[in-house]
Amino acid sequence: MRRSARPLLCELHAHTTWSDGELSLGPLVDLYGTAGFDVLCVTDHVLRRDDPWPLRHGRPSVDTSNVGAYLAEIERERARALSAHGLLLVPGFELTYNDPNADRACHAVAVGLHSLVVMDDGPAAAMEQARAAGAAILAAHPHDSGPTPAVPSPTRYFARHWRQLRGLFDRVELFNGQHLFSWVAEARLPAVACGDLHRPEQLPGWTTLIPCEQDEQALVDYLRSARPVLLTRLEQPTVALAA
Repeated sequence: MRRSARPLLCELHAHTTWSDGELSLGPLVDLYGTAGFDVLCVTDHVLRRDDPWPLRHGRPSVDTSNVGAYLAEIERERARALSAHGLLLVPGFELTYNDPNADRACHAVAVGLHSLVVMDDGPAAAMEQARAAGAAILAAHPHDSGPTPAVPSPTRYFARHWRQLRGLFDRVELFNGQHLFSWVAEARLPAVACGDLHRPEQLPGWTTLIPCEQDEQALVDYLRSARPVLLTRLEQPTVALAA
């Protein structure tokens, strides 16, 4: 792994066909690698057993039956990602606690997590378990406590309880895709920008630049620290979209 003289261009939140993404892992790696990214964290959903949405829509997720295959595929793809694109591929999960009551719904991205975390005991317990396992925890799309936004499943638990959750998360998505959560800046919480990519056309958007070595542990350690990151909006990646 190289020492980077410049900040690493990082995607910390992206999905594949292991959950609700449109691309399988190989094409996702090629999409980000061709676009010039240095780091890609794959963060497919893990759900509680009585999650309401898969029962309604039949969406896949990572669970005890397939987590080994999920992590093994990421591991197999790591060498190709690095050799073909100079891209560091990092495993992760989106800790997903859906609920019809938006005030109880919460998602968190666990960067560098190599084991399954169960969601049945709620989001706080899952975040605590993932962080104890060494992952960096990013609060995902933290909808605030105002009027319900125009999204299918708003997640307002974090905005209501972030003070009680201190110590269980490391950073918060100021940007998720094209969505800005201004209350995160107003609260002066440590921020990141993530694509939350499900479809290839979502790639142009806000992302995070991190001044650390191109190494998984260095990345996780940096995200868990109080050191600053840079947020930037990408221009249209014409080469990647053509590919």
